[in-house]
Amino acid sequence: MTSGQVVLVTAAAGGTGQFAVQLAKLAGNKVVATCGGESKAAFLASLGVDRVINYQHEKIKDVLKKEFPKGVDIIYESVGGDMFDLCLNALAVHGRLIVIGMISQYQGEEGWKPKNYTGLCEKILAKSQTVAGFFLVQHAHMWQDHLDKLFELYASGKLKVSLDPKKFLGVASAVDAVEYLHSGKSVGKVVVCIDPAYSQTLAKL
Repeated sequence: MTSGQVVLVTAAAGGTGQFAVQLAKLAGNKVVATCGGESKAAFLASLGVDRVINYQHEKIKDVLKKEFPKGVDIIYESVGGDMFDLCLNALAVHGRLIVIGMISQYQGEEGWKPKNYTGLCEKILAKSQTVAGFFLVQHAHMWQDHLDKLFELYASGKLKVSLDPKKFLGVASAVDAVEYLHSGKSVGKVVVCIDPAYSQTLAKL
């Protein structure tokens, strides 16, 4: 990621979206973020997002078409389905779309059912675009270096970390935590504390 680009982050008030918007800002880019709800919009504004699109009050497609007519250079996409289609259509010439999830497709009786994205090849060819998947476990060899960099940014006050205040204790609560994610009410990282005693342990530094 270079500077001077337009970066769009979907589901930006979530566990990873909050970091994507901040890293994009630190790199010197204009950041656009989507979310649903006033509390999420306020949270993203506090992180320095240039344009927050609260889809409960305005249409993402209309905002992007009007305010970013040349398209978006980088898109960090985790919603899938209709949102993926919308993002692909909003991608600029030479734009890059990174798929890191598709939470809209994880629910329902049929589970994770693959979708057809009509015209995908034609669209990316016409504008020399790139669509890439990013599955974290396949980048395990990079974890330590990047965690060290993230911690340095956090320790220096350049990176904020937000945890959702709702408590989930014990393995049995993991299901409730996932349902909470699907509810769209969470802001920041949702954490399940497997061992309640662990939170009482002090770090030995």
